[in-house]
Parts: sequence; C-alpha cells; structure tokens
Amino acid sequence: MFSRQAVLRAARSAAPQRAIQAQARTYAAAASNEKVKAPVSLFGLDGTYATALYTAAVKTSSLEPTAKGVTSLANLLAKDPKLVGILEAPTLSAADKSAIVSELTKSAGVSGETVKNLLAALAENNRLGLLPGVCAKFGELISAARGEVEMVVTSAQPLDNKTLNRLESAVSKSSYVGEGKKLKVKNQVNPDIIGGLIVEVGERTIDLSVSAKLAKMNKLLTDTL
Repeated sequence: MFSRQAVLRAARSAAPQRAIQAQARTYAAAASNEKVKAPVSLFGLDGTYATALYTAAVKTSSLEPTAKGVTSLANLLAKDPKLVGILEAPTLSAADKSAIVSELTKSAGVSGETVKNLLAALAENNRLGLLPGVCAKFGELISAARGEVEMVVTSAQPLDNKTLNRLESAVSKSSYVGEGKKLKVKNQVNPDIIGGLIVEVGERTIDLSVSAKLAKMNKLLTDTL
C-alpha cells in the first residue's frame, strides 16, 4: 500500500533526479531511432507513450518481459486506489517523483530497463498520472501483436469457468473471430443488467441481457399506448 509518507521516506534513498532524466532520454532515443510499426494505431497521450514503449521493447527484443512488467504495474494500480491519486498529484517535487519511480519498480517487481525508462520518462515530464492509461493501451498493443481478439462477457453475477469455456468455444468458431486469431475472454460483472449476458467481441456487441429485453418491452408498450 502506497502513502505519501512512505513515498517521502523512500525519497531519502531514491536515485537522484538526474538519473531519472538520463533514463528518460535513453528511453526516448530507443523509441525514436527504431522503425517499428505498431500492430494497431493508438490515440491520446497515453497511447503515444504506450506505442513508444512497444517500439523500445521490440528494438531491445524484450517484448514479453516488458509486457510482464506492465501487467505487474497494472495489477498494482488496480489493487491500490490511493496510488492513482498520488500519481496524479500536481505538487510532486523532484524527490517525490524519484521516490515514486523507485517504489513502483520495487513493489511491482519490475526488472526490465524498458519499463523503468518509461516510468522515468513519465516522471520527468510530470505525467505519472497517465500510467494507468499507458498500461491499458500497451495491453491493447500486446493483444494485437499476439493475434488476440478480446471477448468481454458482462453478466449480473460472476460466471464459472465451464460457462466461459463454452462461450469461448462457440464464439471461436464464428465469423466474429478472424482466421488465425486467438480469443481472449474476460468476464465483467454488472448487476444492473439483472440477468442474461452482454457479449462484446471487438467492435461487435450482442446484448442478451434481461435489462435490454425489458427496455425493448417498455418501448413497445409506450409506442403502442
């Protein structure tokens, strides 16, 4: 768990800010010198950083270790909501940012230079608050590079593995998934749909929820009366 006090304590033993600046310059050079085409185009500032990270990882032949490090960071951010608030604080000093980079690296078990340099670049440019978005968009790049198609199944209650496997098997054989693509299944829970399922594959959505059926029924009744 992160706290501002812990960050400030860590600042006493963190690397100097000039070291962060050197890492950021190295990261930027690695990303800009290599002509690497990302598997998908991303937008927004977080997309720009994610694409630069992907480029640097490809150049250094460290795509999988980088993906592992980014996943660890994403999990860390998801488990500690207060951490996101710390990253977005506009009053962070150079020592604070240096300490945050050190603590993130340690807590997430990051060992790869590409991820360390990303954190350094974000810190130097006062954009540590972009980290959650960068992690998410880098995940999109990795999925595309692996030929994965994400299927998000929204249900009122968590689905068991047997049900998810049956859905995966059925959708994998359909036209929703291109030839040679791998399906990546994710279950989201939303009690508001009441029952049934909402299945999203790529840009396609199949709404089989009870809430959607009720909405259609209400509209039919309203139009009729």
